[in-house]
Amino acid sequence: MARDKPLPRNRRKPINRGLERSRNNDKVKNISIGLMDIDSTIMFYFNNVIKPQVMENSNIIKVPIMYANPERWNQVQKNGFLYDNKQQLVIPLIAFKRTSIEKDTAMSADKFNPQDPQLFYSFQKKYSSQNRYDKFSVQQGLNQSKEIYRVAVPDYVKLSYDFVVWTSYTEQMNSIVEKLVYSEGAYWGEDGKFKFRTQIDNYTDASEINVNQERIIKTTFSVTLNGYLIPEEFNNKVTTEKSFSAKRILFNLDTTYTPDELEKAKGKTSTPPVNPNFALSTTFPLNFVGGEGITITSDSAVGFDGSTPVTNTLSLGQQISTTSDVTFNQLSVGQLVLGNPTTFGHNFISGSMHVTGSWNVGGDMSISGDVDIAGTLTVSDYHTKIVSSSFLLSSGSTKFGDTLDDTHRFTGSLSVTGSTFTLNDTTVTKIENDGGFITSSASPQKLITENALANYTGSNYTRDVAIVNYLRKNFYKISNGIVGINTASFNAITASAPPGYTSTTENDFLFFINGQYMEHDAISINQIGSTFHLQVNTGSIGYSLEADDEIVSFGKFNS
Repeated sequence: MARDKPLPRNRRKPINRGLERSRNNDKVKNISIGLMDIDSTIMFYFNNVIKPQVMENSNIIKVPIMYANPERWNQVQKNGFLYDNKQQLVIPLIAFKRTSIEKDTAMSADKFNPQDPQLFYSFQKKYSSQNRYDKFSVQQGLNQSKEIYRVAVPDYVKLSYDFVVWTSYTEQMNSIVEKLVYSEGAYWGEDGKFKFRTQIDNYTDASEINVNQERIIKTTFSVTLNGYLIPEEFNNKVTTEKSFSAKRILFNLDTTYTPDELEKAKGKTSTPPVNPNFALSTTFPLNFVGGEGITITSDSAVGFDGSTPVTNTLSLGQQISTTSDVTFNQLSVGQLVLGNPTTFGHNFISGSMHVTGSWNVGGDMSISGDVDIAGTLTVSDYHTKIVSSSFLLSSGSTKFGDTLDDTHRFTGSLSVTGSTFTLNDTTVTKIENDGGFITSSASPQKLITENALANYTGSNYTRDVAIVNYLRKNFYKISNGIVGINTASFNAITASAPPGYTSTTENDFLFFINGQYMEHDAISINQIGSTFHLQVNTGSIGYSLEADDEIVSFGKFNS
């Protein structure tokens, strides 16, 4: 089988033998962080730090947390709840699933090449077996060798998780959400291991689900986790490297003689002649590169490495002396002075200026002196602030605007002579002072006065007062007794809606039992004489009324 041709030595990549160390007996393990590590971190934090629990029948129940596989998550998305293997509802429960992964562009660190990382985090092991005691005679002139480990920079990512929480009662859901809100923004993880900063977003309000006559409270929220990923190896190259620092560094100096000098030195016992051109050369030559507007020419095909002289010539594209004709495509200056002088700044022109030809101004122009125009002035939009003015028209039309899209603004008084005027295609022929507002005589061409409006509204004052009084009714009442398990009694009378308004219903009241809001879809009201009854649907609201319950109402009572 044919083999690849080996590369020349000058094209081979140098190998750092200091990094080729055996890791068989290391107590320092390769560092790796995977997606399962991050998922396990969330599971650990919920079970050991947040510790969600609820009270049910005077017993403390630990809320289990579960990472939902695709089948279970599809069941949750389809039904809104979860069954166990016995087809029983699992309550209470917290289920979550990873939904997305994206690169965190806010972190600028980058390893550049996963097969040859160029950016590392380094740390030193406190004790190394390389520094064990041997012989003083051997240790002279040597420094302690440091055992150094380098870990490639990880990929910083943002992971998104969706969570679903189910409980039987709203109070249970409140206790879980309170703990989640308190822990938001912290670094989740186990002490002594990796931790990741989290952020909880998009809490939904607790919603009710009725499943087989069983009531479920459900809340969903999303978690954003700032994490990092690093594999233990990539293409058989580990991401954690081990090396030792040098105990001793030696420098050697070589001199170079020309062939003629070596020939002259043959057969002589005296010291060879000193090379007058003795020099030190660098491994990486110094190269000069031209920039914008500057050209560099060199008499050598290679850069300057110190072994031989190199001449570099710098030149510009044109002469820029005070007597030269200089040409620029674009010139940016703070201020330009020409002639007598005329000064051009970034926002002003000072001095006299004569323009021959067209002059186009793209922005605003302010003129503090007089303007004489010998030709025609054409203006698309004309705004004036006139202190005083006079017009001498030798000819032309007296029409003030010739189309409906003309706009004319006046400051001060306006006097119109004539019986009609038109505004926005509406012609006004009369100003009406009669407050009767009779439909048969009403006209779209009449305007009303203040007196007419006052006469009209005064005749309807009584009706308006009744409406205002009804809208302002909002009184506080406490129940004076409980009738059975579903009715609360109040010594109050419901306010009646005025004619033309919707009758008063339970939606015009707010009810609170022992300080907790009572849902409107589970209650109804009934007025019997001077007694106001609140009737509760115990099956819908989830509880029965008791004699010691305090029920408070705010709403439209007569007093």
